[in-house]
Amino acid sequence: MKKHIALAGKGGTGKTTFAALTVGWLVKNGKKPVLAVDADANANLNEALGLPVSHTISEIISETKESKALPAGMSKDQFIEYRLNAALSEGKDVDLLVMGGPEGPGCYCFPNDLLRRHMEILSRNYPYLVMDNEAGLEHLSRRVARDVDVLFVTSDPTVRGIRSAGRVRALVGALRLDVREMYLVVTRAREGDLVALMPEIEAQGLTLAGTVPFDPLVSEYDLKGRALLELPDDAPSVVAVGAILEARGI
Repeated sequence: MKKHIALAGKGGTGKTTFAALTVGWLVKNGKKPVLAVDADANANLNEALGLPVSHTISEIISETKESKALPAGMSKDQFIEYRLNAALSEGKDVDLLVMGGPEGPGCYCFPNDLLRRHMEILSRNYPYLVMDNEAGLEHLSRRVARDVDVLFVTSDPTVRGIRSAGRVRALVGALRLDVREMYLVVTRAREGDLVALMPEIEAQGLTLAGTVPFDPLVSEYDLKGRALLELPDDAPSVVAVGAILEARGI
């Protein structure tokens, strides 16, 4: 059964770490191949996955604005399909697409429509898709990726963080996005934090999926530029993310 998992949350809440560990858990449990999509303008999922990036989707869309970039006899539709395949970073059991930064001025409605269609075609080859979004869910709002089965919203263990996660929940509702399940994940939570935070979590209408503790190994791997997919199976963060995914039937 095809599964689309999306991540959202304000910067610094471990969203990309959760996305990378989700990809790792899926692969280790035979749920592969996985298509990972980095839709955060501050893209670094490739580093967490240990995959090189040659081109981003925003670069491809920008190229379609320049008629000279199109080879003779090739339509924009054909060009985007060709470049989309070329932009795919391929790894063992996981491939990655990076959306890139802001697209700049001008209307991108037509190329975004083409991109959405080709993304849908490409994703058919993968039983699992994991998308790391920016807090504003800009790419989800454009329906570039549709039919989200599970959206995890990450937050640090603060009331401000929980309220930020609540705004993401409200945005999903306002945009009427096709999100079947949505859960809150509190990162770097200490003993007793949840007791203090539960009133705000309930006030924001959020459903708590679980917590991911501070893991010094994640900091060490980030410091050394090592891929988080290399973390040992008994690392606290790996165990916590695995438990959350398993409890949700992923």
